[in-house]
Amino acid sequence: MLIGTIYRGIKNIYDVRSGPDEIHECRIKGKKLKSDPDSYNPLAPGDRVEYEVSASGTGLITSRLDRNNRFARWNRKKESWQVIAANIDLLLAVISAKTPPFRPRFVDRVLIAAAQGDVPASILVNKIDQGVDSWVDSRIKVWENLGIRVLKCSAESGEGMEVLLKYLERKTAVLFGPSGVGKSTLLNKLIPGMNLTTGGLSLKYDRGRHVTNFGRLLDTPWGGHLIDTPGVREILVRGIRPEDLPHWFPEFENVPGKCSFQPCSHKHEPGCSILKAVEDGLIDSDRYENYLRIRNELESEVR
Repeated sequence: MLIGTIYRGIKNIYDVRSGPDEIHECRIKGKKLKSDPDSYNPLAPGDRVEYEVSASGTGLITSRLDRNNRFARWNRKKESWQVIAANIDLLLAVISAKTPPFRPRFVDRVLIAAAQGDVPASILVNKIDQGVDSWVDSRIKVWENLGIRVLKCSAESGEGMEVLLKYLERKTAVLFGPSGVGKSTLLNKLIPGMNLTTGGLSLKYDRGRHVTNFGRLLDTPWGGHLIDTPGVREILVRGIRPEDLPHWFPEFENVPGKCSFQPCSHKHEPGCSILKAVEDGLIDSDRYENYLRIRNELESEVR
């Protein structure tokens, strides 16, 4: 029996590496694996598995070892969790400073999803060569005041790349973000010789084109791994009770005073300490608007 790491999987065929020069193409033995009952894909890049290799060279995965953590997103079509990566040291939520448009509410949702899977997360603002306006800069400061590490770089000009490289050293990190934010360009800079295709933008909607079609774990020359992921249009917050959502917004926990009514949804109740904190500028209004939107989504799910 061999133990290896999933590097990528396409249509239930997995590349599994058990050593520097040992990569086997494997399938799941019996076509079904006892793993997460709440996710539709049994394995993801970074998973550690036990497998056996037949005399003909065919690999059969027999079990998945326990995960340290996982990063997953809710798949709307399948109404189930899609595990993006497992056993990771860091998730980098990649976003563009200008084009495609800066999407801080998307990042807020990614941060919640990462925390749900016990994955440490930071933010990477790419394409700073296009300029960082005052609103982008103010939103970055909001994250930093919450203790979230925000890195800024330009894969095109090279600015900030040295700091990013040092930060990623000896880590297994996931690059996750919308299409068009430059993940493939970043990988080409971080891992020389990758020559990944880059997709540019769809000008009609000012959105990125999908370039990476499947997640894959990549070795790096600087003592770590990167997991490249397909660009996504949305990320839904699920698996949280509406009344528990405030716990996933850490700034809510530090507001002085208590709400007059308990429990409080922090939406409209008189004497709400969160509403007052928003009015007083102690809580960022855009983060609060995102809280309201997510809360409404969660409440509609339980009706």
